[in-house]
Amino acid sequence: MHAPQFWHRPSTIGKLLSPLSLLWRSGSTIHTFLNHSPWSSPVPVLCVGNITAGGAGKTPLAIDFVKALIKIGHKPHVLTRGYGGSLNGPIRVNPSNHTVSEVGDEPLLIASSAPTWVAKNRVLGAKQAIISGASVIVMDDGFQNETINKTFSILTIDGGYGFGNGQIIPAGPLRETPNKAINRCNAIVLVGDDCHGILDYVGKTRPIYETKIIAHPNPELTNKKVLAFSGIGRPSKFFESVRELGYEIVGTYDFPDHHPFRSKEIKFILEQALSLSAIPITTTKDFVRIPPETRPKIKTIKISVEWKNIDDRETIIKRTLGYG
Repeated sequence: MHAPQFWHRPSTIGKLLSPLSLLWRSGSTIHTFLNHSPWSSPVPVLCVGNITAGGAGKTPLAIDFVKALIKIGHKPHVLTRGYGGSLNGPIRVNPSNHTVSEVGDEPLLIASSAPTWVAKNRVLGAKQAIISGASVIVMDDGFQNETINKTFSILTIDGGYGFGNGQIIPAGPLRETPNKAINRCNAIVLVGDDCHGILDYVGKTRPIYETKIIAHPNPELTNKKVLAFSGIGRPSKFFESVRELGYEIVGTYDFPDHHPFRSKEIKFILEQALSLSAIPITTTKDFVRIPPETRPKIKTIKISVEWKNIDDRETIIKRTLGYG
């Protein structure tokens, strides 16, 4: 779904819907009560989560931690719910066999970096990961899932979006109140420039580590016009990254987050690109949702996480592994 415009800033609609937010909060409270005895894993668990519906940069961050853990000799396995997928799991994702409709888009993207498990029941998924050799578990999302004790919990916040209008779903984008989330996390990772005073809001209550998402040039697009399309939490961030790379964007199309692209939609985009003498481009996350037969005609822009201070990442890893 597209995030409603009234989620972005205070509005009359948001105020009118605020009573319904009580239902969401009540459901969250009941879920917490029912899981008052979370399972403790025999291996460290690093949770990379967020507080808002939509993209905050948690998946690129989870992949960044996975790569760093592998580099120092660990065997991280990623655990995720598999949003949008039909399989309950636990099942290890195989990018060659599984589809987006089965496991969701993010697991397919992450699985190219490390063993990735989809499990609606996170405890069963974690146990399967450990049986399969995981020395550390990285939870992509799961901050609000309290069935597993986390060794270290990260709250990822998009600096350009902040807390939106500051209200709980459906009146706003928040899954829970900022203060409640901040009190439960071990550290906050701010992604992008702080446009909403997050640093001042948090103060010294928790460590805050600053990062940004870096888009990398695609050599195949040098001196080419591009037509950009995306169905992520905030497509505008992708379009801005493309502009910052210096590419000439002749058109953009945004779709709802996790949108399963249909062949006719991609056909339309390809026709539009041809008429504009442009190359169609999208994100790597969107790419896995494109029908396989049309993928060769689409180019992607790869991204990575850049830390303001790379020692911050090492601090988190050391604390997760128990020697920091």
